Amino acid sequence: MSSAPEISEREALKVGFLEAAGFGDVRRQPLGGDASTRSYERLHRADGTSFIFMDQPPSMESVVCPPKATPEQRIALGYNAAARLAGGSVAAFVTTAAYLRDQGLSAPRIFAHDVGAGLAVLEDLGDGLFATLIAGGQDEAPLYEAAIDVQVAMQSRTPPDVLKAEGCEWPLLTYDTLALKIATDTFLEFWPKFAGLPDFGAEAVAEWEALWAPVWAWGEAGASVFTHRDYHAQNLLWLPERAGVARVGLLDFQDALKAHPAWDLLHLLQDARRDVSPELEAAMLDRYLGAKPEIERDRFTSEYRALAASNAARILGRVFARQALLGRPQYKAYMPRTWRYLERNLADPELAPLKAWFDRHMPPEARA
Repeated sequence: MSSAPEISEREALKVGFLEAAGFGDVRRQPLGGDASTRSYERLHRADGTSFIFMDQPPSMESVVCPPKATPEQRIALGYNAAARLAGGSVAAFVTTAAYLRDQGLSAPRIFAHDVGAGLAVLEDLGDGLFATLIAGGQDEAPLYEAAIDVQVAMQSRTPPDVLKAEGCEWPLLTYDTLALKIATDTFLEFWPKFAGLPDFGAEAVAEWEALWAPVWAWGEAGASVFTHRDYHAQNLLWLPERAGVARVGLLDFQDALKAHPAWDLLHLLQDARRDVSPELEAAMLDRYLGAKPEIERDRFTSEYRALAASNAARILGRVFARQALLGRPQYKAYMPRTWRYLERNLADPELAPLKAWFDRHMPPEARA
């Protein structure tokens, strides 16, 4: 007689968690993942109801940022601490979800969680991702308009210093100069390796840092609003049965910070995974600025372009080049689009010195 196959320690932990939380009788369906260390399953009950099971092994991420850590301490702790990433923390997800729901926004409800184990059962908001619906032929403009309206609502409240919910809390830190610098500088680290170029010399690096310094300073000085931090068409779900801003379901918000009001907008309107036309970008910026007459349009637009350029450099380095070097060539497909966004931003006259840096050090053949 053959014995039952052994299961891993992690799987045994998951089974025990589900049973204790009242989900021991579900059918588990693995879902596709992304570049993170999280994984997801859809849980199906016999009555037709479904839930999402999030698995974030704590040991797979580096240390997150202690609220009072110095820049030197953050750098020593690793990228998550320096860049103020949550490392997939379940506490960050649970508390941020509660904060968003308290504002009438559609973050998933949490039915069970174990922060120490890195496990949670969430409300299933369905499969109506903006990116999927648009690819299937749905008009993109109303979806983007709804996403802009969520931004206006999300930014209407002064964010707290600490998010609290369901027996746990999480600090809402600031997207400061160090976090912006560490992220942008990953272009210098990973792009030459990916493109087969020599490392940038000391003079080029010093010029890079001097040119970006005022951009990072704008980012920190303007860090006044709650920011999702990964706000784009693959993290937004359309929930047409709900009303107003609740029609937009929110995912992957655990890295939230206080940041510049442009930050979520530039993720949405310069989406590295799908084309957003200059016309749609301009129309949505007009919608946002029309709802916030207190913002000085020209200054905001310049800071938006500068921070978007910084983010494009981060994505090209930390996300796409690094992932390609790790053996995930699918990320190469997104690189030309991100370069186009970067070049669109660098066309701003205020960024002419940065454009000149890229023109000198990154000829067209070095831009994938």
